[in-house]
Amino acid sequence: MKKITLPFPVSALGFALVCMAIAPALHGAGKFTLTVSHDLDAARPAETIVLPFEEVARRLPGLLFDQVVVRDAGGAVVPSQATAFHHVHRGPPVYQQLVFQHDFAAGQKSATFTIEASPVPAPPAPAKVMARYVPERYDDFAWENDRMAHRIYGPGLEPPSAGRDQMTSSGIDFWCKKVRHFVVDSWYRKGHDGLHTDTGEGLDMYDVGTYRGLGGTGVWDGAALHTSRNWRTWKILANGPLRAVFELGYEPWDAAPAFGVTNGFMVSETKRFTVDPGLNVDKVESTFTFSPPRKFPGGEITVAIGLGKHPSKTTVSAPARDEAGAWLGLWEEFKDPADGGLGTGIVLDPSAKFAGFAETATDLLILVKVKTGEPLRYCIGGGWDLGGDFKTRADWENYLASIAARLRNPVRITFADKK
Repeated sequence: MKKITLPFPVSALGFALVCMAIAPALHGAGKFTLTVSHDLDAARPAETIVLPFEEVARRLPGLLFDQVVVRDAGGAVVPSQATAFHHVHRGPPVYQQLVFQHDFAAGQKSATFTIEASPVPAPPAPAKVMARYVPERYDDFAWENDRMAHRIYGPGLEPPSAGRDQMTSSGIDFWCKKVRHFVVDSWYRKGHDGLHTDTGEGLDMYDVGTYRGLGGTGVWDGAALHTSRNWRTWKILANGPLRAVFELGYEPWDAAPAFGVTNGFMVSETKRFTVDPGLNVDKVESTFTFSPPRKFPGGEITVAIGLGKHPSKTTVSAPARDEAGAWLGLWEEFKDPADGGLGTGIVLDPSAKFAGFAETATDLLILVKVKTGEPLRYCIGGGWDLGGDFKTRADWENYLASIAARLRNPVRITFADKK
């Protein structure tokens, strides 16, 4: 290989960037192109493009996960991430995905990218997503992207040792952000009262209690909801910079009253969350495990995904239901002006078997038929008018409809070569 001499001094980071710039010349055929296309006329901001890493490595033999570079049609480097869901202690590592994003403008229905090998590790992209177990706060599990933050209660919150905070709930909390940077770690350090006060970054003013909060689940019997206890297991599969993936496991709970069964009917759930930047929704896969009662054709049970209502704290509580079963939304105007207006929503993946809507005194529900061991896919999220992205209820409902349209019309990937 020809020795390369630079006519000026560079830092380690600068050298890496220079190497990335000259990588095509060094590698020759060590790259390939692809086109990402879709059929919608509307804009698709923060569209996440996922390539099977096995397919990338097949086109670039010998590729190392941290030496892959994505470029747009103009040659600019696009931040990317390779995911490895399982640690391999001995033997070759296994990677699942190469992930990057593109903002499709309205009317732009295709974009071309080049994937190439770099001679040195590429500088990591700035982190825009994170997830972590929070043992210092009674086993919370928290996560966020650049738009919103969440937490779910863990086992440490259930026993009397939790004191005044003691709670059993599988509902999902929502923290309202005004900023694009991470707030989870610093907000936990504020303590209870500080967490509920806006000092410029936003605040936690969303009450979950024992309700479903923003997207909690349960088994529906036609009149009441049967829910799990707090999560019991957690596992982080990927943690940024562009995609976080984690799982929470819920021990079996008795849903017998939902089926008129006297000797118990146990249901367990594993939730897998996928968190990407630039979006006000996260993707969720809920897998329920149970032995279906014989009297139910097809071995299906009805599961509800819920949105908590706050009638005592709001002056306006306006639900919206997409009658085709694609989404459920709620817009709440809080009495305290500092709390503003908050939209919450659930968007079903087209693969979900929609079974109607329901409502309890505490929650709006979207109902879905599920079979044991088969993932139920959906999106959950929220939008705060004081956060700058949504000004009105109409803005929020249009956003939910746009997410539903994107799920129905996924992007297509076409490789330029025939490998």
